[in-house]
Amino acid sequence: MTDRRTTTDGVPGTTPPRPGLRRSTAAGHPAARPAPHEVPRPLGAPRVWPRTFADRLTAPLPGLATLVRAARQGTLRPAPGTMPGPGELPVVREPLPPAGAGTTTVTWAGHASWIVRTGGLTVLTDPVWSDRILATPPRITPVGVPWGDLPEIDAVVVSHNHYDHLDLPTLRRLPPDTPLFVPAGLGAWCRRRGFTRVTDLDWWETAELPARPADAGTVRFGFVPAHHWSRRTLTDTCRSLWGGWVLTGPAGHRVYFAGDTGYGHWFSQIGSRHPGIDLALLPVGAYAPRWMQGTVHTDPEEAVRACADVGARRMAPMHWGTFLLSGEPPLEPLHRVRAAWAAAGRDRADLWDLPVGGSRALP
Repeated sequence: MTDRRTTTDGVPGTTPPRPGLRRSTAAGHPAARPAPHEVPRPLGAPRVWPRTFADRLTAPLPGLATLVRAARQGTLRPAPGTMPGPGELPVVREPLPPAGAGTTTVTWAGHASWIVRTGGLTVLTDPVWSDRILATPPRITPVGVPWGDLPEIDAVVVSHNHYDHLDLPTLRRLPPDTPLFVPAGLGAWCRRRGFTRVTDLDWWETAELPARPADAGTVRFGFVPAHHWSRRTLTDTCRSLWGGWVLTGPAGHRVYFAGDTGYGHWFSQIGSRHPGIDLALLPVGAYAPRWMQGTVHTDPEEAVRACADVGARRMAPMHWGTFLLSGEPPLEPLHRVRAAWAAAGRDRADLWDLPVGGSRALP
C-alpha cells in the first residue's frame, strides 16, 4: 500500500475488585473536558497510556455470579423454539456499490462489520470474517461480502477488544501495513502481531488519511465514548479503552459507528461535538436479559433514542442476526427496531434496516 501520513463479547470470568467506581459525567470526567479534537493526531505515533481505564466505566461489570445466574436461567442463548427457519433471516448477495471521493456508501457484512466507502477509501469496521468466535456457536448467517470480493482495504477501525469485534484471524488476512485505528491501550497488542501502522486514540481525538484522489481532501477518523468495557483474557479487564468512531469524508458526509454500547449520556455529547451526522450505525441486539445486558448493550428502543440524541438523520441497525450472544429471539431486534422507529414518528425511508450483504449510499 502507498504511504499515507496523517496530520496532526468478552471472556467469562470474575470481575476484579475496583474501589470507588464513579460514574462519568460531562463536568467531572477527564475525557469530557474540551479537547483539541480539531487537531488530528499523527498516524502511528507511540503513546504512553495508563495501566487501566476502569475509571471510564459508567456501570459495574458483571461478575461470575451474574454469569452463573444467567446460565442457570437459560438466558444466555435464544430458546430453541425462537430460532428462525431457513430463509427467514435477511441475506442478499450483491456487488459493492461504486464509491468515489464525493460519495459515501455502507455495506453490512454482519454483526458490527461494515464496509464503509467514503472519500474514495474503503474502511472496515470491527471486521469479523470468521465462521465462529470464542465461546459462541457458529454464525447463523454468512458473511455479507466474501473476503475475495473486497477491494483494497485502506483502513480498519476497531471499537474494543471483545472477540466478536476484534478478530485476529480476520486481521491477519490484511497486509501488515494496513492503517489500523484502535482505542487507547490497544496499539501495543496490534504491533506485537506485526501491524506497522497502528494509531491508538483517546476519546475525542482524531486522525486523518488522504482521500482518493489525494487532492480531494481527507477522511477524518474521530474516536468517541461508549458505555461498555474491554477484556480478552481473565487478567486484562479494562486495560484498553472502548468506544465508537465518527468518519467524516471530504464531501462532508458523516457516519457514526457506535461499536458496542449501552444507552447513556455520551450520545448527546457525541452529537454536540460531531454535529450533522448523516447516518448512525447502532447496535440493536445482544440485549437479553436486561438485568445483565442493560448497561452495556442498547435494546432496539434505546438505539432509536440514541439516534435522536446524536442528531443523526438516518439509522442502520447492527449487532443482530449473526452471532448468538444473548437470549432474545434472533429476529426480534429487527421487529422491535422497526416498531420503535415508527413510534418515534421517524421517516421510514431513514431506517436502513439492511439485510446482511445489503448496501445503501448517502445522497
